[in-house]
Amino acid sequence: MTTISLVEPSAPDLPPPDGRAPDHRGSWLPTGGMIATRFMELRKRRGLMIALIAVNIGIPVVFLTVRLVSHAVDPTSYRPAGGYDIFTTLVAGIMYVFGFIVAATVGCTAGSVDLTEGMFRHLVITGRSRLALYLARIPAGLAIVLPIVAIGFTIVCTVCVLAAPTQLNYDGVTVPAGLSRAGLEQWAGDHAGEVDCNFNFNFQGQSPPNIPCGNTPGGGIVKAVPQGETQAVASPAQVRAEAITIADQDYADYHSHFLSPSLPLMIDTGLWICLEATIGFVVGLGLASLMGQRTVPVILLVILELILTPIFSRTVIAHLLNVQRGIVGLAMAHIEPGGLPHPLGDGAGPHDLLVPESRTVAVIVILGWLVVWTALGAWRMTRRDA
Repeated sequence: MTTISLVEPSAPDLPPPDGRAPDHRGSWLPTGGMIATRFMELRKRRGLMIALIAVNIGIPVVFLTVRLVSHAVDPTSYRPAGGYDIFTTLVAGIMYVFGFIVAATVGCTAGSVDLTEGMFRHLVITGRSRLALYLARIPAGLAIVLPIVAIGFTIVCTVCVLAAPTQLNYDGVTVPAGLSRAGLEQWAGDHAGEVDCNFNFNFQGQSPPNIPCGNTPGGGIVKAVPQGETQAVASPAQVRAEAITIADQDYADYHSHFLSPSLPLMIDTGLWICLEATIGFVVGLGLASLMGQRTVPVILLVILELILTPIFSRTVIAHLLNVQRGIVGLAMAHIEPGGLPHPLGDGAGPHDLLVPESRTVAVIVILGWLVVWTALGAWRMTRRDA
């Protein structure tokens, strides 16, 4: 007996009759064409691109050019254009702070341009996934921001290495670079007068010897004695012993000064400022999408970077300690490469910040800001009325 099944086999997926590929417009993954379109829209905004290039490339180039020309004209009056000190100043003082602000401005523009120009409805009626429309802005914006940051940073590194000084200037005294503790003490003993009169030293309640320094830059280390009394000037042996003691106390600070930035420091610093620019763009994108405009989000992020972050990094508020740890600028300071001064701070390194935070917590905070603001911006776009 033959049994016939009443269930017909499913037909294979066949391409449309006209030969076109299946329609994937509902996918949440952005296509290359969507990313390229967003890239072109941002790149054509000339004012935004000029600001981005001026901050990340223009300011360092102008600063370094002036120093190069000044040193070439009068080498005795102007120090070399490059070196470790110039590198740390430009990176922590300019590129880190203002790079975040400009990247955030680009992100705020990318997150609000469709709404402000009335193009959001036209994008929705194409049938594209709103989530894909939002996610396409992230690689498109970063493809503009990160290369410009990298170019500016490469210029700074090149000049700071090739135009670095050949002798280390420490506390106003020309000192050989890279000495060991014993080597610095030996050098200090041979140059006791310069060390005693110029190097910083904490006497910690001890009375310094009477070492007349005259009109030297250091101003002299002379013990104050009661009126009517006299004190004998220190002997050469005392002067030498004092110089060795000062060199021993200052060695940790001296050891942190270099003629030029090292390759590992430059690599770590480059990745660090690129991460800061990425955070600025992603947060600006999410905040602008959430608020539906650009101006207010830019102002809020400028306040966060220039006002709130420095205040919270220098002040411990007992009842808000966990809130302070959750600020992304403070988390970035805790993962700052060693050898750089704290941005917007008093020159202290990341280990000298008042608010304690482990690197693990700092990384979690950074990832949280990236994920949360991306989720908020995407959620608002998927719920916005067209």
